[in-house]
Amino acid sequence: MPILMIVLLFGVMYFMMIRPQQKRRREAEQMQSSLGPGDEVVTIGGLYGTVTTVDDETVMLEVAPGVQTRYARPAIARVVKKAERIEQVPDEVEAKE
Repeated sequence: MPILMIVLLFGVMYFMMIRPQQKRRREAEQMQSSLGPGDEVVTIGGLYGTVTTVDDETVMLEVAPGVQTRYARPAIARVVKKAERIEQVPDEVEAKE
């Protein structure tokens, strides 16, 4: 009986603590990997800025006109506003229309 209680306790801890944390981490990684120029973001320090360039490990933010700062991708807490991205239409599709 005590072993069943321990197993039940670990099961509850997994579904109440570990699983939601893994989901939040996956969502944050997906958000950070989808950053692009023009996105308005907030850093973990509370600094608002607009993404100007992105590379594998860093993101350049314009925090004021002409002022750019470099941050590590994990330092981006959330995206405030996604940039309007224009999709490139293949030449074949444009010729048919």
